[in-house]
Amino acid sequence: MTATVASHRKPRQHPLAALFGLGPRSSRAVRLAATLALAGAATATALDGTGQAAPQPTPAQVKDRIDALYQEAEVATQNYNGAKEAADTAREELSRLQDEAARRSRKLNAARAELGAMAASRYRSGGVAPAVQLLLSADPQRYLDGAAVLERAGSHQAAAVAGYARRLGSVRQVRRQAEDTTRRLAAAETRLKRHRVTVVRKLDAAEQLLSRLTAEQRRLMASQGPAEDASDTGHEDRRTGHGDGLLGGIPAGSTATAAAGAVTQAPNSRAAQAVSFAYAALGKPYVWGATGPSAYDCSGLTQAAWKSSGVALPRTTYTQINSGPRINRSQLAPGDLVFFYSGVSHVGLYIGDGKMIHAPHPGAPVRIAPIDQMPFAGATRPA
Repeated sequence: MTATVASHRKPRQHPLAALFGLGPRSSRAVRLAATLALAGAATATALDGTGQAAPQPTPAQVKDRIDALYQEAEVATQNYNGAKEAADTAREELSRLQDEAARRSRKLNAARAELGAMAASRYRSGGVAPAVQLLLSADPQRYLDGAAVLERAGSHQAAAVAGYARRLGSVRQVRRQAEDTTRRLAAAETRLKRHRVTVVRKLDAAEQLLSRLTAEQRRLMASQGPAEDASDTGHEDRRTGHGDGLLGGIPAGSTATAAAGAVTQAPNSRAAQAVSFAYAALGKPYVWGATGPSAYDCSGLTQAAWKSSGVALPRTTYTQINSGPRINRSQLAPGDLVFFYSGVSHVGLYIGDGKMIHAPHPGAPVRIAPIDQMPFAGATRPA
């Protein structure tokens, strides 16, 4: 009874079905009507101006995003540098192991030939028993003398066999090392490609953001950046060898006095030479992965500067920070390495008065900048 009554209940009608004069069971029509109604409402909102488009970012916001992209690219660049260093090391080691394997193989082949000659001789003389050879010999004493020689030859043969076994083992060991090195090289090259893709992607994103800005927006963005040192002028001329020029490895003109002062204040002659080198590099372009002499990235510049004084620094910021004793910020001296960001992804060379010379990012050549324009992470004095 209950089921019979329920079956004659009047189906509920969707409000939109009633609004559009549709039947109670026209579910597809109801959905269509709802879609049309919502679309119409959205169109009306857009036409009457009540809908709001997403606000355009301010130049300051664009600058912050570009700076973040450059910093992310710097992290990837240091990872790339580390992978490249590992690949180069593995490649050199593999070449050395291949040369060593070839040298040992030549010795192994010579030992094998010697054993072959001994075996053939032994076979030819071993066809008659020694007692029979003595009976048949016309000169027993001569035979006995010859037997002693053969015994000594047997001892020599045993030594030759042992030597051959050792050489065979050494060749196999070198070949195993070469195989391991080949695997390490392949892994390093895989990382190298991955980090290269990341760097290029980050830099492309930054360039795209810059390309959307008008000249006025670029000017406003630049005005909101950290103030550059006033002496950081004329770099384009120094890059081409004109304008201020170079004097004894130190730029002449507006920076000559500052350079001479920084060199004088350096704690030792090696640091003084590194500072001199960094001043001479002012204006050279930033190129990620570059170590000079025509372009640098941040760690490539500091590595080259200290290399000029005979000190070999590792390639990346992560390893350069461990290249000497840590220095408190209050005790910084010209030539010290100053590091930035929590991940230690950027480095500059301190020149005194709260300033450094560094390679910032693409589009920004090697320049002088205050060390407080980025989050300070630590300092090291190379030794």
